[in-house]
Amino acid sequence: MSEEIRTGRAPRPAPLVEVWRGAVVESRHRGHIAAVDGAGRVVARLGDPEAVTFMRSSAKPLQAVPLLTSGAAKRFGFDERELAIACASHSGQDLHAETVAGMLRKLGLDEGALKCGVHEPFDQETAARLREGGESPSVLRNNCSGKHAGMLALALHLGAPPESYDDPEGPVHRAILHVVAEFSGLDEAEVVVGTDGCGVPVYGMPVRAMALAYARLAAPPEGFDEATRRAAARVVAAMTAHPEMIGATAERFDTEVMRTAGGRVVSKIGAEGVYTAGVLPGGDWLEGLGLAFKIEDGEDRRARPTVAIECLRQLGVLNGDALEALAPYAKFPVRNHRGEFVGEIRPSFELERA
Repeated sequence: MSEEIRTGRAPRPAPLVEVWRGAVVESRHRGHIAAVDGAGRVVARLGDPEAVTFMRSSAKPLQAVPLLTSGAAKRFGFDERELAIACASHSGQDLHAETVAGMLRKLGLDEGALKCGVHEPFDQETAARLREGGESPSVLRNNCSGKHAGMLALALHLGAPPESYDDPEGPVHRAILHVVAEFSGLDEAEVVVGTDGCGVPVYGMPVRAMALAYARLAAPPEGFDEATRRAAARVVAAMTAHPEMIGATAERFDTEVMRTAGGRVVSKIGAEGVYTAGVLPGGDWLEGLGLAFKIEDGEDRRARPTVAIECLRQLGVLNGDALEALAPYAKFPVRNHRGEFVGEIRPSFELERA
């Protein structure tokens, strides 16, 4: 059990991002960062790496692992694009909705089987087109629809009723909890289980354990069984080969990071200021690397990408052309209502290296 949960002590966050207006720092975003190598060593940190938070959508690649290890993905003939969208927080574009609909057809189901709820597509052009046409968004455009389609496939394969695929005590989520605990290095009882925005279980743990999970996703240890190692490799390969399925065809942070990194980095945001990344073995990180952080106030738009890029830069994962390509996410101008430049949002931290 973490010290935070055991004692009720609030973790002490570190300043990470400053919002400047003229010569004054008007706002600050604080948080907790951990980077863990493939051997499980904390190699860089800031704030409190033992601060507990929910993984939110950063858990999706782990939640997809049982889809592969169980044989469900093979049984239903899911291709790499479909595996990628099972790990996605997609933008609800047509290619996303059509891909999920195709998964459901392979299961003999339709969109009525999905229990993730309905929201407008993240993609602004798609959302505007639907509004202008008087069309309500369908559940297929929910950013979690691919994850839920994967869970339905796992339920069917395990012989569970598809209508109860969201049951926290059912075989689908027992299998997922086992994977989440194994990758994060925790006992199942140490994983905090809550309810995510899409209605299925969500997993809480220290930021350090989240980073370890991504280090193991990128470079599964020898102690994992062969099926789990192969599943992790296939999840990473599907995500990095099809980053447009993870976010959008353009202008989504995960998508642009994975495109820019050329297959070396698997990137996954989570709600409320959570970010995780796994770096495949190579370069400065011969055993792989996992990065995780939590923006304490949950800021998702201006603080999270700024911190992610700065962490990956300081860790030597991104440089040169990659940093130039991601410059629009690295810092942001502050403008007034006349469009004039009046300040800047920028990183303000140096990682503590072990």
